[in-house]
Amino acid sequence: MGVVALSVGALLIALLPAFWSVMSAQVLIGGTSSIFGPAICAISLGIVGHKLFDCRQGRNQAFNSAGNVVAAVSMGLLGYFISNRSLFFFVAVCTLPTLLTLLLIHPNEIDYELARGTKQTNADGKPVAAYALLQDNPLLVFLVCAVMFHFANAAMLPLLGEMLAKGKGRVSMMFMSACVVTTQLVINLLATWAGRTARTWGRKPLLLIAFGVLPVRAILYTLTDNTIALFAIQILDGVAAGIFGVVSVLVIAHLTRGSGRFNFTLGAIGTAVGIGAALSQVIAGSIVHHFSANTGFLFLAAIALTTTRPEGVHHVPDDRVAQGRGHFHYLSVDW
Repeated sequence: MGVVALSVGALLIALLPAFWSVMSAQVLIGGTSSIFGPAICAISLGIVGHKLFDCRQGRNQAFNSAGNVVAAVSMGLLGYFISNRSLFFFVAVCTLPTLLTLLLIHPNEIDYELARGTKQTNADGKPVAAYALLQDNPLLVFLVCAVMFHFANAAMLPLLGEMLAKGKGRVSMMFMSACVVTTQLVINLLATWAGRTARTWGRKPLLLIAFGVLPVRAILYTLTDNTIALFAIQILDGVAAGIFGVVSVLVIAHLTRGSGRFNFTLGAIGTAVGIGAALSQVIAGSIVHHFSANTGFLFLAAIALTTTRPEGVHHVPDDRVAQGRGHFHYLSVDW
């Protein structure tokens, strides 16, 4: 359903570029992005289990980034040589191989109980109450950190795109595609490594790297207006996004293991992250409008600095849901 909705949304924009049709398409596309990512994570967990999930998630992110590279290059070329409308027809065409690939996954290969984190839970096998997640402090801390990460990160690429595109006309599409390709190539190179390293280093050290890169990147943007240098700095975006995209899902899988609420928590954090990213665009954009691009980058750097010390999961006696309502005890492992 999500892939079909994406195709319909893209065709609406291409064929009926009016206000209400575009707004309706954005709702469809936004809903798809909220569904597709968590669904892939759940299917992967249901197929490989927790023991291999870190490596599988790293590979998923690597393939995802490879697809983004192909899409960014294709869209940049289509937008430059044909028209902006052709991009949306391209998206609709790409949904066809996606549907065919999904049909290759046999439902019997997926352990649906494991996919939602229900195994190794209470004796009755039922998931814990959703409100019980609000009593789990490590999960709430991670939620805040995830929102702040995207609040600091989301507006940087659009601001950089404005800087690079100023006065460039049609070439601006190529600049934006180059930024996206740079980020996604780095993610592609790092994602599998991040998944494997999370098993040996633990998740918290990797998250600290991802958070620590953000303020460095934002400050570096204020020090130069050289196009090549700005593209080079964009490599740091790939480092942060590559690590966070992999490790954040592993953290959620760990913190919700045995609760039966893996998918619910993925969706809830995705919603909160979306709000943080939207606020980032609005607030940073307003700052740039009233002051300057450098002020906007420094503001985002300040936000990023507030989240460079996320707390890990402290020592607790057991990795399963404790008996009683809504009380969790987790394995003594860092994020």
